[in-house]
Amino acid sequence: MLKLRCIITDDEPMARKGLQGYIEKIDFLEMVAVCEDAIQLGNVLKEQAVDLIFLDIEMPYLSGVEFLSGITRPPKIIIVSAYEQYALKGYELDVADYLLKPVSFERFMKAVNKVYDRFEKEKTDNSLPDSIFVKTSKKYEKVRFEDILFVEGMENYISITTAENKFIAHTKLSSFIQELPKRNFVQIHKSFVVNIDKVTLLEGNLLGIDGYRLPVSRNYREHIKKILLKQ
Repeated sequence: MLKLRCIITDDEPMARKGLQGYIEKIDFLEMVAVCEDAIQLGNVLKEQAVDLIFLDIEMPYLSGVEFLSGITRPPKIIIVSAYEQYALKGYELDVADYLLKPVSFERFMKAVNKVYDRFEKEKTDNSLPDSIFVKTSKKYEKVRFEDILFVEGMENYISITTAENKFIAHTKLSSFIQELPKRNFVQIHKSFVVNIDKVTLLEGNLLGIDGYRLPVSRNYREHIKKILLKQ
C-alpha cells in the first residue's frame, strides 16, 4: 500500500492531538512530525521529505497562507482552520482540501482519501509511455514527449515542433491530443497544443516557447494562467 508521510502544523494543542488520533486510524498515513507553527514546519521540511501537510491558517509569527505563498512546489496541503473566510485564498494556492474545525472523522476521511487517490493517479500517469511513433511521409519516427515544444493542427495534418526538428503527420489534432500525457500538454487554441513545461512567457494573448510566439484563445487564457502560476 502507498504510504503518505504527513506533518501536522497547528498552534492549538487540542487540534494537534485530535488530528494525531485521526491519522493513527488510517493505514496509509504515516506521521513524521508535529509542528506548533510554520517556522517549525519550514525547518522540518529542510530535513524531511513529506507528502501531505495538515496546516492551520492563523498561527503566530507566520500564517499558513504566508507560508504557502513563500514556498515553491509544496507537498499536498489540507488546510484545517476555524475560519471559513480563508477558503477561497486556500484554493487559489491549490490546496487539496479545506477542513473547518471542529473536524469530524468522516470529513477527515473524505479529505485524505481524495489526496490518496490523487497520488495514485499521479503514479499511474508516471508509468505512461515517454514517446510516440508518428507516421511522416512513408516512415514512422519516434518522438519523445519531453522533446515536443508544441503541436499545430492543420485540417487533416499536424505539425509537431521540437527544439531540433519539425514533423508533419497525417492525423487530426483532436486524435493526436488523446495520445499526449495530460500532465504535460494543454490546449491553448483550437489549432495549438503546447508542452506546458516548455512555456517561458505569457503576454496578453501570446504564449512564448523557445523563441516561438503562439496565439492563446480567450477561452483558454485564464486556464493557462492558472496552470503556469501553479508550477
